[in-house]
Amino acid sequence: MKKLGLLLFPLLAITLMLGGNAFAVNEGGDPSVYFVTYYSNAHTTGAPDATVRIINDGDQSTGTGECINFECGGNIWADIFVFDDSQELQECCSCEVTADGLLSESVNQNLTANTLTGRVPTRGVIKVISDGIGIEVDDTLDPSPGLRAWATHIQATSVTFAAGKAPAEKSPFYVTETEFADSNLNEAELERLDNLCSFAITLGSGSGVCSCNYEDYEF
Repeated sequence: MKKLGLLLFPLLAITLMLGGNAFAVNEGGDPSVYFVTYYSNAHTTGAPDATVRIINDGDQSTGTGECINFECGGNIWADIFVFDDSQELQECCSCEVTADGLLSESVNQNLTANTLTGRVPTRGVIKVISDGIGIEVDDTLDPSPGLRAWATHIQATSVTFAAGKAPAEKSPFYVTETEFADSNLNEAELERLDNLCSFAITLGSGSGVCSCNYEDYEF
């Protein structure tokens, strides 16, 4: 009986601390909506392809599959913006990710194969906004928390430089993986990304738009 009392006391204390519910849901999660990373050695002879993987953590889940005002049971869109190393937007797109879903994107095949300028970039920056609606549905970005992203990076173990010129030769490559950096999104950056992507979609004549894999597509 004493042992039972000793077990119940800490449980009661925890219950009181949580407002009467020992199994209360923690509402203090990370509400981030903007993430950045880099890519390197894309479209490089001998180098493997890099990947971007994005999950929907279910933060916007409604528990239903019904679509109301384009919101379908917690689905979120990953607005992806791909820049080259000259800070020029090369591709953008909006990929839908269902609640608890996984989106896998190839840097070579999905994110840098249809550039706005026609130039194939080998390195640059990838930005992702977690969006409640999606660019293709509404050209006004609607940042909403719920996405998390990771990327693999292709690293050369050593580089040989020709005199006064760009790298002449790269040794075998290896792959690292990191989570996208959680970043600050101010109004100016949001408007700039929105305008750049709208320009690419409207005036690119099909170029400048990255492609989205189906969630069940894996590589």
